[in-house]
Amino acid sequence: MHRKRSLSRAAAFAVACTALLVAACSSLGAVAAMLGNQLAFTAPQLQAQLDRRFPRDYKKLDGLVTLRIINPRLGIPAGSHRLRLDFDVGLGTLGGEPTPSGHMSVASGLRFDTGTHGLHLDQPTLESADFPGLGGAMNATGRELVNRWLDDYARNEPVYRFDDSLVERIGARRIDSTTIDNGQVVVHLGQ
Repeated sequence: MHRKRSLSRAAAFAVACTALLVAACSSLGAVAAMLGNQLAFTAPQLQAQLDRRFPRDYKKLDGLVTLRIINPRLGIPAGSHRLRLDFDVGLGTLGGEPTPSGHMSVASGLRFDTGTHGLHLDQPTLESADFPGLGGAMNATGRELVNRWLDDYARNEPVYRFDDSLVERIGARRIDSTTIDNGQVVVHLGQ
């Protein structure tokens, strides 16, 4: 009986030691990731923030035209170093309610902005625009309107904003660059 109790205690001790070892190793992994030189973000992480910030209305041409951007869809094409953003677009004129009128696709790199603590579009290009509600092809005025919006959006609004806990973890480290590799957005940290 005494031997059986000793074996039970030894087994319980072994299980407890294993649990502590596993917990310690997982904590080391979290610390190593936090102290690494990179932060990686997936397309679904970026998409979740976009979903919370759209639809959005943008007044252009002194309020004569309203551009409504809805249903953002973010993807990172395989083998690409740029992300792809697809939007549905509505246009309203002379104060009228914007009505769905088309779709546009944008390709872009990303850059970190210290003022917003966010990842912003970097050198975005309008890849395609289809506006059946306006007769199909985009005219020069429509293209200028979209390009102005795209420039403003890239300059002022992040695709992804770092939360306070992430900013705190980064601390005084600088962000050297932001790349898109292997289907992820990678933020490279310096000292």
